[in-house]
Amino acid sequence: MNNLPILLSLLLISSLYLNCIVSAQRYAAIFNFGDSLADAGNLCADGIPAYLATARLPYGMNFFGFPTGRCSDGRIVTDFIAQELGLPLLPPSKAHNATFHRGANFAITGATAMDISFFEGRGLGKNIWNAGSLHTQLKWFDEMKPSICSSPQDCRDLFRRSLFIVGEFGGNDYNAPIFAFRKMDEVHELIPFVVDSISKAVEKLIADGAVELVVPGVLPIGCFPVYLTIFNNEPVKNFGPQSGCLRNFNTLAWAHNSMLQRAILRLRNKYPGVRIIYADFYTPIVQFMLHPEKFGFYKQPPRACCGAAGMGSYNFNLTAKCGDPGATACSDPKTHWNWDGIHLTEASYGHIAKGWLYGPYADPPILSRSSAQ
Repeated sequence: MNNLPILLSLLLISSLYLNCIVSAQRYAAIFNFGDSLADAGNLCADGIPAYLATARLPYGMNFFGFPTGRCSDGRIVTDFIAQELGLPLLPPSKAHNATFHRGANFAITGATAMDISFFEGRGLGKNIWNAGSLHTQLKWFDEMKPSICSSPQDCRDLFRRSLFIVGEFGGNDYNAPIFAFRKMDEVHELIPFVVDSISKAVEKLIADGAVELVVPGVLPIGCFPVYLTIFNNEPVKNFGPQSGCLRNFNTLAWAHNSMLQRAILRLRNKYPGVRIIYADFYTPIVQFMLHPEKFGFYKQPPRACCGAAGMGSYNFNLTAKCGDPGATACSDPKTHWNWDGIHLTEASYGHIAKGWLYGPYADPPILSRSSAQ
């Protein structure tokens, strides 16, 4: 019997496996920036504010078994990525008695791409809760460098071997005019400013020595219970017939993501030696909505796993949010894509992380075959 085809198949499988191992070991550290989608506890590092429901159970009920400051029932995207790359979970950058030589998470709940002065100049200062904008987080990063590098060159060597995740940013920027009930035209006017801020942050990190960066887009916010509840009186024509999502909010997210992808293309052309990955939050969530059974989710309207009865069928109530008295979590969060009406479940984050690492939710995937060369 000719065993050559079997041997060739085994060699191919071994080669692909070794490529994955090489890719997983290529990163010395991960440095992450972002908002509540990626906050691993920075907002709680100096004590838990009494108003902070996300620091109470049932947040963190899965995997950790206790609240960690993550806005989910368990792990978030950066946790899954770190684990897949063989790195420890990223400590919050504000954590006390932590070591940051394998990376740090600068993300903090409420973060925006723009500084607070930008919103104050538009009469929106009171409509945003800015706990650390993107460029504030970059300052925190600069302040950390002496504790993880012995010299500027040592930093550049480390950063060349590290993965940088920049975002997502933009969601909270757009929330400022949205929740002030400004016209959507005014909200769309913010997009160029937000995308330019993200682009400048990427360039700053490249100047610091980063050569591999992940830049996520924003979510299809029109599918989230918080928006569907607050804007439930929109005309029927404004809701997608299949998804039930608010079209105008998803159009806003699509416009942001399109402009961000064009900006990334310009940065790739400007920095040909740097690998800049666009990471997609939008597509997987739409797929969770339209084809939930493929991911192990219930087929139902956009409904929060953790919440309290609100207007309509979204299980969301602003006066009894997840973690507040009167709110409860569903019995099995793995069957829901939405956690608290605003954020995602651990199960959702796991699917998204896998799509960023291996495709199809990233361009190119973090562990694409070309990256293992």
